Amino acid sequence: MRYLLLMVLATVMVCGGCSRVLSIEDGGTDTDTDTDVDTDTDTDTDTDTDTDTGPIECNMGEYSGDFTIDSQLDVATLAGYTSISEDLVVKCSSCTNLNELLCLTSVGEGLNISGNTALTHLNGLSSINSVGEELWIYYNPALTAVDGLSSINSVGRELWIYYNEDLTNVDGLSALTTVGRELSIYENTALTNLDGLSALTSVDEGLFIGHNHALTNLDGLNALTSVGEGLYINDNDALTNLIGLSALTSVGEHLYIQGNDALTNLDGLSGITSVDGKLVISDNDTLTNLDSLSGITSVGGALGIGYNVSLHDCEACDLLDQLTSGPTAIYVHDNLDDTCTPVPTNCP
Repeated sequence: MRYLLLMVLATVMVCGGCSRVLSIEDGGTDTDTDTDVDTDTDTDTDTDTDTDTGPIECNMGEYSGDFTIDSQLDVATLAGYTSISEDLVVKCSSCTNLNELLCLTSVGEGLNISGNTALTHLNGLSSINSVGEELWIYYNPALTAVDGLSSINSVGRELWIYYNEDLTNVDGLSALTTVGRELSIYENTALTNLDGLSALTSVDEGLFIGHNHALTNLDGLNALTSVGEGLYINDNDALTNLIGLSALTSVGEHLYIQGNDALTNLDGLSGITSVDGKLVISDNDTLTNLDSLSGITSVGGALGIGYNVSLHDCEACDLLDQLTSGPTAIYVHDNLDDTCTPVPTNCP
């Protein structure tokens, strides 16, 4: 009997464990009451989210050579540099800001800001005070202002502002005093004024202002006294006057006023006494007089006055009569039918 009891207990001990495994495999419920729990209290929640927003230290000195920014990561790469020896090209379709460039104070050669479809401002460039050669700002469809350029006082060669369709003003260029060669402001369809250029006193070569269809005046150029080569103002549909050029006394080469449909007079050009090259006034539909050209006594090249449908030919002939030198050729045609008689003999 004792032997039989021992055998039963042994069977229960062995098969009890077997029964538990089988019941789990068969979809039964594990009734194991093992209460062993992991008591590890490690609460490390590091998710690698470095949020250091401390100031950038301007201790990297000069970056030697050219640098092109075509990603936001490239902007961060330049953080801390105070100058670039050659060209800086900002051509980044995904960049939304240039804030990490705040240490830059100069660009040795060209600063090219183009093809930035998401960039709305240039605030990260606010420490730059000089650009050695070219400053080009073009094809930036979301750019509404250039306030980040407010420290630039000189551009060694060309300043081009082209095809920035949302740009409404150039107030950010308020410190600019000189442009070494050309200043071109073209095809900025939302640009209404040039007030930001109020410190500009000279353009050593050409000044081109064209196809800015919302531009109503040139008042921002009221400190400009000389243009070394040519002054070209063309196809600004809303431009009503040139009064902003009233300080201008010298145009070194050519003077072209063309295709400005709302321009009724040339007030603002009365300080000009000579044009060394060509003088062309054409295709200004509402222009009625040339009274403000009364100070011009010499034209070194050809004189062309045509296709001004509201301007009498006699206005052109009066201008010819006041010249004491030149022109080399005369083209006066397709203006408003002339009522002046007799037509001066030097008017073809």
